[in-house]
Amino acid sequence: MSDRFSMEGRVAVITGGGTGIGRASALVLAERGADIVLAGRREEPLKATAADIEALGRRALVAPTDVTEADECQALVDAALGEFGHLDVLLNNAGGGETKSLMKWTDEEFHQVLELNLSSAWYLSRAAAKPMIAQGKGAIVNISSGASLLAMPQAAVYGAAKAALNNLTGSMAAAWTRKGVRVNCIACGAIRTPGLEADAQRQGFDIDMIGQTNASGRIAEPDEIGYGVLFFASDASSYCSGQTLYMHGGPGPAGV
Repeated sequence: MSDRFSMEGRVAVITGGGTGIGRASALVLAERGADIVLAGRREEPLKATAADIEALGRRALVAPTDVTEADECQALVDAALGEFGHLDVLLNNAGGGETKSLMKWTDEEFHQVLELNLSSAWYLSRAAAKPMIAQGKGAIVNISSGASLLAMPQAAVYGAAKAALNNLTGSMAAAWTRKGVRVNCIACGAIRTPGLEADAQRQGFDIDMIGQTNASGRIAEPDEIGYGVLFFASDASSYCSGQTLYMHGGPGPAGV
């Protein structure tokens, strides 16, 4: 059964690969044999993650990319194909957004959050699906959020973008699964990431207190999501497509 989780001989493109869930997922996949293409805006974190991947005996390509630009997304896929000759997994992990009340958002900020969390996955998934369909096999994994499933006024724009990503996951799966490309999504609960830590510092709250609202009594570490990514990226989920898995610590006293 463990062979179903093997990533030997596979190439994965990971956006937001320098920190948080992206970095953790890159290391989980590399530990199981994958070569990794790391994309993100900041080159230094990508290089640091690449060094750790290479220490595991796998190859890593650093590809600074603005995933809100369609041409840069296509260039990222082209770079992966040029370096490794094929592309097997795409992890659309890049995302994020501020938390603030509805009336404080500017129109520009609204569109920026949509571009980062939704348009990026649209651009990259379509670019990556072409070589995957041509080879008859591939896996796309989208990172969403529990905010997509709940009414959260302080995260309304982010939640709306991620809810759209959940729906897009199903539509892409319906279009591409019979062609060999499975598309799935992970809606994450609170994760100990630099983004959440920065938001907590701005808002003046302790991120560990968030974990007290769920059944586990804690927030997740990034590698715990990485193992969910491994499931969807590997043959362990060969009969799974078009699904959104809510990975969180379990319903708390309020039932959410």
